[in-house]
Amino acid sequence: MIERFQYDNRIVKNFLFVTILWGLVGMLVGLTAAIQLIAPSWNFADWGSFGRLRPLHTNAVIFAFVGNAIFAGAYYSLQRLLKTRMFSDVLSSIHFWGWQLIIVAAAITLPLGMTTGKEYAELEWPIDIAITLIWVVFGINMMGTIIKRRERHLYVAIWFYIATWVTVAMLHIVNSIELPISLTKSYSWYAGVQDALVQWWYGHNAVAFFLTTPFLGLMYYFLPKAANRPVYSYKLSVIHFWSLIFLYIWAGPHHLLYSALPDWAQSLGTVFSIMLIAPSWGGMLNGLLTLRGAWDRVREDPVLKFFVVAVTCYGMATLEGPLLSLKSINAIAHFTDWIIAHVHIGGIGWNGFMIFGMVYWLVPRMYGTKLHSVKLANAHFWLGTLGIILYAVPLYFAGFFQSLMWKQFTPDGFLVYPNFLDTLLEIRTAYILRVIGGSVYITGVLLMIYNVRKTVLAGKLIANEDAEAPPLEKLVVAKESGHWHRWIERRPIQMLVVSLVVVAIGGLLELVPTFLVKSNIPTISSVKPYTPLELQGRDIYVREGCYTCHSQMVRPFRSETERYGEYAKAGEFVYDHPFQWGSKRTGPDLLRVGGKYPHSWHYYHMYDPTSMSPGSLMPAYTHLFEDALDTTTTRSKIEAMRTMGVPYAEGSPALANADLQAQSEGIVAGLKKDGIDASADLEIIALIAYLQRVGTDIKAKPAPVAVADAAK
Repeated sequence: MIERFQYDNRIVKNFLFVTILWGLVGMLVGLTAAIQLIAPSWNFADWGSFGRLRPLHTNAVIFAFVGNAIFAGAYYSLQRLLKTRMFSDVLSSIHFWGWQLIIVAAAITLPLGMTTGKEYAELEWPIDIAITLIWVVFGINMMGTIIKRRERHLYVAIWFYIATWVTVAMLHIVNSIELPISLTKSYSWYAGVQDALVQWWYGHNAVAFFLTTPFLGLMYYFLPKAANRPVYSYKLSVIHFWSLIFLYIWAGPHHLLYSALPDWAQSLGTVFSIMLIAPSWGGMLNGLLTLRGAWDRVREDPVLKFFVVAVTCYGMATLEGPLLSLKSINAIAHFTDWIIAHVHIGGIGWNGFMIFGMVYWLVPRMYGTKLHSVKLANAHFWLGTLGIILYAVPLYFAGFFQSLMWKQFTPDGFLVYPNFLDTLLEIRTAYILRVIGGSVYITGVLLMIYNVRKTVLAGKLIANEDAEAPPLEKLVVAKESGHWHRWIERRPIQMLVVSLVVVAIGGLLELVPTFLVKSNIPTISSVKPYTPLELQGRDIYVREGCYTCHSQMVRPFRSETERYGEYAKAGEFVYDHPFQWGSKRTGPDLLRVGGKYPHSWHYYHMYDPTSMSPGSLMPAYTHLFEDALDTTTTRSKIEAMRTMGVPYAEGSPALANADLQAQSEGIVAGLKKDGIDASADLEIIALIAYLQRVGTDIKAKPAPVAVADAAK
């Protein structure tokens, strides 16, 4: 008996079109941030400064552009692979509108400085809860669709969708455990080393299970469809899937090499990162070899062109990532623009080109017409490819040479470039080329938008596409045939549970010892909690996104200890909620900045960075000199810290604002000695207090240098 039903193309169309919209928005924000690094005057307002726009850019590209593309491709392919309509049109609609509201909330809160300060997880706790709820809606809709399917076997793409859903849920929940202070402010429950490990366990695997595994699912569906050929090797896809999801989850610590993280965790991350090369390249080869015999079509078909370059970029990024986990290479690359280039090979190459190929393949089919212009699509391909090259190649060279400059000594044993700014100005040309490359890439996107619009106008959406298939026969366990793995590949609940177990193993074995074994984080008796004023200043530091340009992690290299001071110790960060180690140095490391300069230097530097550091790329933070510090939150912040185990004395919350006022007046008195009249209730005073405290607990404070000397 044949059953007739209809595929829901409207939900696919909705997700696909907002993918294009948010992609353009996210890229334009990224282009603006890139321009700000060569023209600081483009930091046009406190809400439009680099420190606030960079998180907006990363969130827009990852969760709005890439996220909506995942849902568009998954909704389209799931229905056809399972021979059924989505489980619930209502859940599909809730998923779509809920996800868009989350994106809008992020677009509003991040520029306003409402951030947790954790990379790729900056959104505050109410939005985190909303993400969890909408993710559950997606999971119910997906699993319900799989259960009511008319196709017995679950194709490889669906395995990747299931593993993506369960792993992202686990990562998001664990990393988002935080203590709310207000509707717009919370503190990470974890601190210091533990927070860093959890964050990069999440951060690395957000790349793995949001930017990689779902796109591998899309690759396994759309590339064979576009080539009209079967996947090269089913056996290879089985090996690829299970080895990838098992190995990936262990590799997070390779983001923290030469840091205060315990050595065993760093080594574990390195070992599993190297092992990742095999399954990653297995997937890449499986994709490219699917095109065997179809290479003549690749020259003519823009969809296949985009897919080929996307899969190639996947291969490049997944080889480079493990290589960067080698300590000898990481010592050069970490904190430099090399990492930015590496990330964008994956982002605009692998993810971006897969999305563009998917758009060009889907739109004509859903609108029952032909693509408006193949020539324009080919032009988009070449502009996109040129944009990637112009963006990434200069940054690879910039990162490499800047790192070598950081490490260069004279024959007499002195740093050749003691001033960090000198090394930054030397790579200005690369930053200009990045802007040009990004502009070329976005020009291609604009061509795609025009091409898609003309295609849509020439056709009509097939909102409910007619289909038919025989009903699924009941599974008889005793008579299962084929390979042993068929048992799990035909049972979605077992697939989900086993996938969760496989990915949870690595996470548990890395996180649990770090939390339970005290020797992993030796305490330092001289390390004390932040004063109320310093804590308020630290929150301003986080709000302004200072961690996007400055690290607080002096690595155990002679070049770094000569430049910044004593290398970082694990026990220094036990009261840091969240940690502030950073991942990129567009400015110098600040771990030992406390006491290095007088209060007046910081005052002038924050008002006009070029007055202290001529040629600085840092924006001015003039609003800190106008905005009064909100002291109504001081007590609740101290109480929250006590709840998380920070040893503030009994009764300290009640006295917090009095202590804050006394320290503020002390800083104001110090500024007055240098001829500066400032009000004690301004935010700049709190920020100065924090900066003067950073890194001072384990060493004697050096004598402050004069303002004139500091400017040199």
